[in-house]
Amino acid sequence: MAKKHIAVAMGGYSSELEISLQSGAMVCEYLDQEKYHVYPVHILQEGWFYVSENGTRHQVHKENFSFEKDGETIKPDAVFNCIHGTPGEDGQLQAYLRLVGVPQTSAGYYQAALSFNKRDCLSVLKGFGINCANSYYVNKGSAIDKEEIIKKVGLPCFVKPNRAGSSFGVSKVKEMDELLPAIEKAYKEDYEVLIETALIGTEVQVGTYKHNGNIIALPTTEIVSENEFFDYEAKYLGASEEITPARITEEETERIQAEAKKIYEVLNMTGITRSDFIIQNGTPYFIETNTNPGMSKESIVPKQVREAGMTLTEFFSILVEDVLL
Repeated sequence: MAKKHIAVAMGGYSSELEISLQSGAMVCEYLDQEKYHVYPVHILQEGWFYVSENGTRHQVHKENFSFEKDGETIKPDAVFNCIHGTPGEDGQLQAYLRLVGVPQTSAGYYQAALSFNKRDCLSVLKGFGINCANSYYVNKGSAIDKEEIIKKVGLPCFVKPNRAGSSFGVSKVKEMDELLPAIEKAYKEDYEVLIETALIGTEVQVGTYKHNGNIIALPTTEIVSENEFFDYEAKYLGASEEITPARITEEETERIQAEAKKIYEVLNMTGITRSDFIIQNGTPYFIETNTNPGMSKESIVPKQVREAGMTLTEFFSILVEDVLL
């Protein structure tokens, strides 16, 4: 059987560019070279390029996502989407690829846009009985009533940009005076801001994907942050301990995996997602779901895949084959 052409999209237009390039490099390294021709494609604000082994950049033709390699025009059979943030995690790239007829490995354009907007995603999931923290929303330019906010969410609370990843712009607020500076910090990432009750408990994350029509939850990971919360430094600069499987009871593990699968099904997801929860007094509360979770060496999903007894090569093949059907 002829080898399929797989482009690995990485980069993006957000603060998460560097992390995405690390994820993409790892996917290129572990994709099965026996089955696929693999092409790193950098999606950058200055342009879209296939980057050859010697580092030469070849422009991607946006009318059909093709590019030249050794005098041959390659139109990928599928795209392995490793972009964190815009445009690969918020639905823009997904919608474009659908228009030009190239399947991709993450959620569909609507599902990606919905889950990237934390406010809208929480609103939908609450309607399906998923437990979430109390929340309050503000938009840039609107009046801010500090008393009303604290009455709704209490202290401590988290202030976060509605549509940004990797914990950029997030603050934990313990005193009323810290609220406005925290909102200003979040506005640097997004003009919509989400303020939530700070749940106290164990943070647990779980990857979920579909294989042969079945939704499968991976082993759980417990996050123990040296910082106040699982922020950028904790995620990527080693200021946290990630324990896989999580040190929770079998019953709690099953409940979190069941919740993650329910969220995946309710949101009609495809590809691999990672849902984050905090277990407070035995109940898992949903925090957010990521449709393009990190795939770098430090990332959580690759650790969960290995814990489940799979190699990354096997797992990446499952994600690719699912969209080539």
